[in-house]
Amino acid sequence: MFSLKRLCLLCWLIGGFALTAHATPPTLLVFGDSLSAGYGIARAQSWPVLLERQLQKEGKPFTVVNASISGETTAGGRARFAAALQQFEPAIVILALGANDGLRGLPIAAMNENLAAMIAQAKRHSARVLLVGIRLPPNYGADYTQAFAATFRTLARREKVALLPFLLEPIALDTDAFQADGLHPTAAVQPKLMQHVRTALTPLLR
Repeated sequence: MFSLKRLCLLCWLIGGFALTAHATPPTLLVFGDSLSAGYGIARAQSWPVLLERQLQKEGKPFTVVNASISGETTAGGRARFAAALQQFEPAIVILALGANDGLRGLPIAAMNENLAAMIAQAKRHSARVLLVGIRLPPNYGADYTQAFAATFRTLARREKVALLPFLLEPIALDTDAFQADGLHPTAAVQPKLMQHVRTALTPLLR
């Protein structure tokens, strides 16, 4: 038989553990390429870091883990995605790969297969997914660029995941928004990208 004192102590311990467990913020995993990794700027200026600050400001204390790697393709991402899911156990995954597949002219069917596999893996880990699309410059040819952009829309619809069709949409027509290479956004426009992503995240945060 528990004494009243021991029973109270046990309740306090259980309650304290529950509060501690509840206080652990969920993880949001950003899994992308140089556009998300903060290429050419300080990492603290990148949109994923700004996103974590914004969510905390809103009272949504997610821990944002940025596992993006410059130069990453969907094949490279697929090879390391399972380990990232196991390590970080995210509640939400922002999947922002594909740009390097397109710039290298890689087969769209392979990109689609890789993204679909990663979405399936995330779902098996009970993570919600925001698929982030990208568009290519017209010099890659109309057939390829149109099929490339359509892949993200079709995949999101088929897999029933949230979609941000074009990461760079807020700045795409502003040449001053890009670094000297013409590909990577400057630090000054990262807040615009962050807000663009934040808006698309709304359904996943409810």
